[in-house]
Amino acid sequence: MLKFSSRLASRSSRSPLVSQMATKRNFKSSAPRKSDIPEGYAVDPTAGNMLRFQASLPRLPVPALSSTVHKYLETIRPLLTDAEYTKSQATAQEFLKSSQAAELQKRLEARAADPSIKNWLADWWNDAAYMGYRDPVVVYVSYFYVHLDDPRRRDPAKRAASLIKAMLPFREITESKQIEPEKVRGMPLCMDSYKWLFHACRYPTKPSDTAKKFDPKAHNHVVFVRKNKFYEVLLATPEGHELSEAELEVQVERVIRMAGKETGAPVGALTAENRDIWTDARSALIASSPLNQQSLERIESSAIIICLDDTTPVLREDISWSCWVGDGRNRFYDKHQLIVFDNGRSGFLGEHSCMDGTPTLRLNEFILASLAHNKVDLGAPRSNSTGANLPQPVELKFELDATCEKYINEACQHFDELVDQHDMQVLHYEGYGKDLMKKFKASPDAWVQLVKQLAFHKMFNRPGVTYESCQTRKYQQGRTEVIRSASLESKEWAEAMLNSEESDEHRAVLFRRAVARHLQYAAWAADGQGVDRHLFGLKKMVRDGESVPAIYLDPAFSKTNHWELSTSQLSSKYLDGWGYGEVVTDGYGLSYSIDDHYIRWTITSLLRNTAELKHYLAEAATETRFMMERVAAAEQKGKL
Repeated sequence: MLKFSSRLASRSSRSPLVSQMATKRNFKSSAPRKSDIPEGYAVDPTAGNMLRFQASLPRLPVPALSSTVHKYLETIRPLLTDAEYTKSQATAQEFLKSSQAAELQKRLEARAADPSIKNWLADWWNDAAYMGYRDPVVVYVSYFYVHLDDPRRRDPAKRAASLIKAMLPFREITESKQIEPEKVRGMPLCMDSYKWLFHACRYPTKPSDTAKKFDPKAHNHVVFVRKNKFYEVLLATPEGHELSEAELEVQVERVIRMAGKETGAPVGALTAENRDIWTDARSALIASSPLNQQSLERIESSAIIICLDDTTPVLREDISWSCWVGDGRNRFYDKHQLIVFDNGRSGFLGEHSCMDGTPTLRLNEFILASLAHNKVDLGAPRSNSTGANLPQPVELKFELDATCEKYINEACQHFDELVDQHDMQVLHYEGYGKDLMKKFKASPDAWVQLVKQLAFHKMFNRPGVTYESCQTRKYQQGRTEVIRSASLESKEWAEAMLNSEESDEHRAVLFRRAVARHLQYAAWAADGQGVDRHLFGLKKMVRDGESVPAIYLDPAFSKTNHWELSTSQLSSKYLDGWGYGEVVTDGYGLSYSIDDHYIRWTITSLLRNTAELKHYLAEAATETRFMMERVAAAEQKGKL
């Protein structure tokens, strides 16, 4: 959880002659003492506090070939028949012994050792998983957070203003590189992606998208979207002072009033298109009028987008759905977006291409926690004269010819068709949380992963091919590795749970074995010693004209990385939900959070009986608890 020991302390005015971030903040010194420097790391005093450990972060390792093949065979075993496994085992062992595999490994190790390449995987992965991916970012790439309700701010203008005001200190310490690096068990994490939090945008280009970072001092504004219309609001007064919460509230009210009741042409819907179509549409948009280029540039360079939706979602499914996709029109999906509804509820939609979820979680927690604990200076309270001297918000208009209108109409149609094929369920399970799991000395994450396996067994009578995201940011430019959560141990336990002849004592033994197995694989993944990124890298080393090794052509290879369950955990007391879409057409997106007293899953799919999986998750969670409690009670009775 965030701490607020080094918050802004004082303010000073800036010259209005230079466009810049308006408020100077004084922070406590964060110059590292020798005792603050982890063993094996060095401090670069020229890099700024945020990046001070960056140069000494280790490089992503290349696992030993034999280790990867061994783990691969172990993780595919529970997903295959005996005959399939025998064939795949022979293929994998043949690959391991081959001169081609040795050569590919040698090439990959050489790439990893190249001093000009900070991470052998990063460029390849960013292109394959994000920039080169051509399907729409919504529903397939972006992820959302639902903010915890703030009963003090039920008015949308007040809620939007407070979120922006609380965001500005985080922007300041990020852009000035004063923010403290994240650490895990005392080890600093890569902070390189933080530069994409603000004043950044993804751009559609062929064959692969690009991203651009703008100077925050030259673009000190935010952009609101209301009724599909875009409005620019400066974050400083003409005299150079940062706007107060009250002044921001006045500006948001003006935006809502200016937008009126009629919707505008939904130019933002273009960002929900297939990336190649959006590339062509953007070119047509720019060609149709110089004004469009100017409006796009103001949108793209803004600190963040704030979507002011005219809906009032209440149910968890409704607000989650609205944060995830909205109506596809009152959005600009190529940037991070705060979303505020007319009942004061709010959320966030993350543009995923340049960073993963932990930096944006930190941002959202900072905003929400600082407001909840009154740790942000909101400025002078509102009066009758508040905002009187502020310039009006500027509508960023577009001039659309017939070609542009056709692109927009088709984008809306494509979005509606895609979203209509989807379903979402939210299970806020209050039977127990991590407090109970810890009483049994079990890892909460492993426990919840096993509950998912049991639920999938109940529904399909087999293990689910499961991806759990694990961050590798302890390495330079690290992003993620896969925890292959379906194991022989989890399969044996799930089958025992469904076998009425099994004893609880044996089930508990199998459960603990499965927990231990999950923790071992999670540790491997965090250390860059997983299966999937290494095999991806080896395949990338195959040169034109060379044959692709048979292991990649084995049906088991594609079957066992066809992620039916795409899972990831982010837990925060300041969020009331989060999620993303499925990654295969016959699978489920299965985000989750674990609190002291509840587990929450958000389940998405292409109308694949999502409510049934929700039912089985609850049933599996309850049965797991009762099984463990019966065993504990029997053990206690035996001691008496």
